[in-house]
Amino acid sequence: MLKVIPNGKNQLNIESSESLNTEEMKARVDDPISKSGGIENRKMLYDLINVHLPTLVAIGVEFSRLPALFKVMKKFDRVAVLTDTYWLKKASEFEGALYPELEIKAFDRDQKKKAQTWLIS
Repeated sequence: MLKVIPNGKNQLNIESSESLNTEEMKARVDDPISKSGGIENRKMLYDLINVHLPTLVAIGVEFSRLPALFKVMKKFDRVAVLTDTYWLKKASEFEGALYPELEIKAFDRDQKKKAQTWLIS
């Protein structure tokens, strides 16, 4: 399941749960692009709920959409990732290295308030 929810003038909240299939992986790139249009100084709160490794086909879909993903990520200043999974925290931090202008910080899922405070600081 994937939900992309605009939150105010400058924030996008994304909730993702379970493993992503091909259609959900397409939505992972396409929905933030379509819903982030008017947001300035963009922030993203990305809540990963019980997420497992995506299928190989879904990973292939994400790679095919990398140019679009890079384009939309350039519109964001900060991303707070909520997850209780160690490898997702490390993967999030690694992804932050791909976008030098973007700060990505991982938080435990029970630290949502702390993550939100960090986003707006």
